[in-house]
Amino acid sequence: MPQEQLVVLTGTLRGKAFAIADSLTIGRNPDNDIHLDDLQVSRKHALVQRDAKGTMLRDLGSGNGTFVGTRRILEYRLAHGDIIRIGMQELRYEAPEMEAKPPENKEEKVRSGVRFEAGREGRLEATSAENIYQTIFEAPETSATEQQLRDAQKRLRAIYTANQVISSEQDLSKLFARVMDQIFALVPAHNGVILLREGASNEWVQEYVKTGLEVEDFVVSSTIVNRVYDKGEAVLTYDAAEDSRFEAGASIISQNIASAMCVPLTHQNDRLGVVYVDTRGTANAFVSSDLELLVALSGPAAIAIRNAQYLRDIEQGYEDTLIVLANSIELRDHYTVGHTWRVTNFCLQIGKELGWTEEKLKEMQMGGVLHDIGKIAVDDAILRKPGKLTDEEYAMMKIHPERGAKLLQDVPRLHPLIPYCLYHHERYDGRGYPYGLKGEEIPVEGRILAVADTFDAMTSNRPYRKGLDPEIAISELEKGCGTQFDPECSQALVRCYRAGKIDSILQDYFKKEVRSIACPFCSTFIRLPDDIVPGDEHECNVCHRTLRVLEKNQAYYAEQLPQSGPVNLVRPVKPIGVDPD
Repeated sequence: MPQEQLVVLTGTLRGKAFAIADSLTIGRNPDNDIHLDDLQVSRKHALVQRDAKGTMLRDLGSGNGTFVGTRRILEYRLAHGDIIRIGMQELRYEAPEMEAKPPENKEEKVRSGVRFEAGREGRLEATSAENIYQTIFEAPETSATEQQLRDAQKRLRAIYTANQVISSEQDLSKLFARVMDQIFALVPAHNGVILLREGASNEWVQEYVKTGLEVEDFVVSSTIVNRVYDKGEAVLTYDAAEDSRFEAGASIISQNIASAMCVPLTHQNDRLGVVYVDTRGTANAFVSSDLELLVALSGPAAIAIRNAQYLRDIEQGYEDTLIVLANSIELRDHYTVGHTWRVTNFCLQIGKELGWTEEKLKEMQMGGVLHDIGKIAVDDAILRKPGKLTDEEYAMMKIHPERGAKLLQDVPRLHPLIPYCLYHHERYDGRGYPYGLKGEEIPVEGRILAVADTFDAMTSNRPYRKGLDPEIAISELEKGCGTQFDPECSQALVRCYRAGKIDSILQDYFKKEVRSIACPFCSTFIRLPDDIVPGDEHECNVCHRTLRVLEKNQAYYAEQLPQSGPVNLVRPVKPIGVDPD
């Protein structure tokens, strides 16, 4: 039967494999099973030991720590392929028997969110976080040993490095991950969560979770979390499983939590939330110095979070202003209501199909929203004419791309959006307007919009004609490939249609279904879930406005509710909220 082994990946022992029988020691002393000649490795650094449940890696009180991946560990159940880092050395744990097992169905293992449980949490150490923050860098009252000074220097270096990493991130969604990664690099945590208070509802919102728990909920002590938030304390719990004062139902004992730490996130006396970490099954995993490290990290983390929130609010204000401009066109040109939103969604699908980055998709969202902004300069009589335009009227309509570009030219921040306005009526064969550009002379933003704009024009209803069947419109795109349309962009939309990615964006796609409603804002028909009942709220999948579903004479319809939050066509994956006690 294949035997478990550790394979050294770096250093002088690179490529050498060490079989694991019952146990195996790792350290700088020559009497270890794996002798690592590295000054960053302790004499007796770590132990690998087999038991009935598998193979455990244990740190033996080393100075520089034992890591699996980027996580510092005290005890860790190894899995095939795990990378162990000790000093400058890396080792890979190999268990061929594990590898041979059929992989678990990941789709069936749905990770739950954070769940609060109340309970008397027994033995804990609670100190004002502000006091810890002020005293962590103070000189000791008595003379420090050389080892104490070395340890203090190492901690300061770690905190400085972590702060540099955190402060360099401005994207709020990425910032939470960076904060938690730095915490796991500094303290031996198994699970962690960042919780913020929602301003309006004052409820806890789970912003980021890092946990090895696959099926069960990640249970967090509401008693500890609320105490830390309300009092501004830093809390450390010890060896909960051995404390007789715990009640049988307390969340810590029921979840096999051996140690937990929780500290507030405070910015200029404004409490934002908390950071909570714990270990499972490892007694006395955290010590006071770990709590000091967590507090030292929480201050800069809170500043970075608040700054990122400010930046997000500024960005959202900018986007909302652009959406107001786009809405002004929709209000004037009511014959093409919803056109802006459908075109923008078609563009986003094309961009994703072509592999555009998230940043470029965000730009495309705003470009799509503003592509027809130049229609502000077109007379109402032309915009609202129900019939075909005369040649003179059509000539006046053709000024809108240039007028839109001119409207944006005095704002440097809007310059990247100008190609979406200026070139969306150019044709690939050079017969478009305003400049008659040909092929790749046309910026790609204009080529994508030309496809999306034309496709929506063909499939949407107008007062003087009914929209085409989508299959006919797709055939027209295919016919115009290489003449009216850029081949790559038009083929991308065709692929999206064939894959069913744009059905829900089409204005009338779901009109014939019994359980469907027309969005009162963008006019697109929306298919209702089977379990929805009159009075329920539902979101339009095109303009993302919140609607209330109503019923009259056995027919469904919708009313638009006041917008309580930002409109965002690039839908992020939102973290799961958590309920308070």
